[in-house]
Amino acid sequence: MSSPAPATGVHDAATATDRHTRPVRPARSFRSRLFLPLIAVCTAVTAANIYLAAPLLPLIARDFGSTPSAVAWLASVAQFGYAAGLLFFAPLGDRVNRRRLVAVLTLAAAAALVAGAATGGTYALAGAVLVASAATVVPQLLVPLVAERAPAHQRGRHVAAVIAGLFTGIVAARVLGALAGQAFGWRWVFLGAAGLTALLGLATSAALPRETPRLGGPLFAGLTALPGVVRRSPELWRACVRQAGMYGAWSAMWTTLALLLTEEDGYGMTTAAAGLFGLFGLAASVTAPLAGGLVDRFGAAKVVRTAYAGAAVSVPLFWLGGHVMAALCAAAVLVHAALVASHVANQTLALTTTSAPATANTAYVVAGFAGGAVASAVAGTAFTHWGWGGVCAVAGAWLALGWGSTAVRGRAPRRATGA
Repeated sequence: MSSPAPATGVHDAATATDRHTRPVRPARSFRSRLFLPLIAVCTAVTAANIYLAAPLLPLIARDFGSTPSAVAWLASVAQFGYAAGLLFFAPLGDRVNRRRLVAVLTLAAAAALVAGAATGGTYALAGAVLVASAATVVPQLLVPLVAERAPAHQRGRHVAAVIAGLFTGIVAARVLGALAGQAFGWRWVFLGAAGLTALLGLATSAALPRETPRLGGPLFAGLTALPGVVRRSPELWRACVRQAGMYGAWSAMWTTLALLLTEEDGYGMTTAAAGLFGLFGLAASVTAPLAGGLVDRFGAAKVVRTAYAGAAVSVPLFWLGGHVMAALCAAAVLVHAALVASHVANQTLALTTTSAPATANTAYVVAGFAGGAVASAVAGTAFTHWGWGGVCAVAGAWLALGWGSTAVRGRAPRRATGA
């Protein structure tokens, strides 16, 4: 790397973005110092809805007279729903009143979760999960707001604070969801999630600052603009593909882990005990602020490279973890840290490389979740036919695709991104 380590990638892109958009307001323009923590907590609660079904699969299967592996596809439905919601709703952040949009989506997600709790079959539950996940795009409406209003030299740290909330929600979904499900049943978990979603979502909506939409034109113009935004920004394209590979590898492991831990051919744990395994995901919350500081100091590209190296090491550890619990624990910590570091770096880059951050963020997050959803579906099939070793093979393939495809195309814009 011939260029200086500090400020490559994110700072250059952030400066370019600031020249083409309205001035970034300093952090003191927030209504109160509680604004950022409130967004982080709201992000945690809403993000948990996407992963709510995964730790409850054994309980859902038992309730519907099926097997956990037969309902594993519900986890993929949630991710496909989230990707669809991002595609249609997240770009609206540049064109409509975000306060009103957050309130409407919050109520829609809460209603769908209540409907899911009342369902009597797998397909009806899948429909409710799909709608709830599609409406659970509030975090991705809030992240561009945080990035836009943060001081340029602290943008990575501010984005990291919200991402820490997001991954805390993922951990809570697995740990608290599994414990509550074991104690009260999976339906009560869905009802509790609906109440928390409504409470935090509406509170956040009320706290959002009044603002004028930055872009005009047709309501869904951001959706049609997505291909052009990605095509004009090699940095954004690379961030999208690399996060799709990273998120796919993580998702393949994490959405099938409950099956390995609870089935008799695996570790034979109870749902509650398997849920406690999610505590290893707390590495995500610890990693996010550190990754944000590293991005601000060294640039996004170096952080992503390091994250991919860590994820690559976690795959053989996960394979060994099919029989050795210590290896499974180590792999869980490592892959979470890698995912969060990569996400902080890639999302900060995606938010600062174009003049339409909500549209760029949509492209980035849709790519990531689409990669994760496809990987989850493939991993579920692989587990059914080839066991845990097949899941590990899927994760390794996603990492190879994510890095390999961008390593070839990504050499030209080296100066802009530090890649």
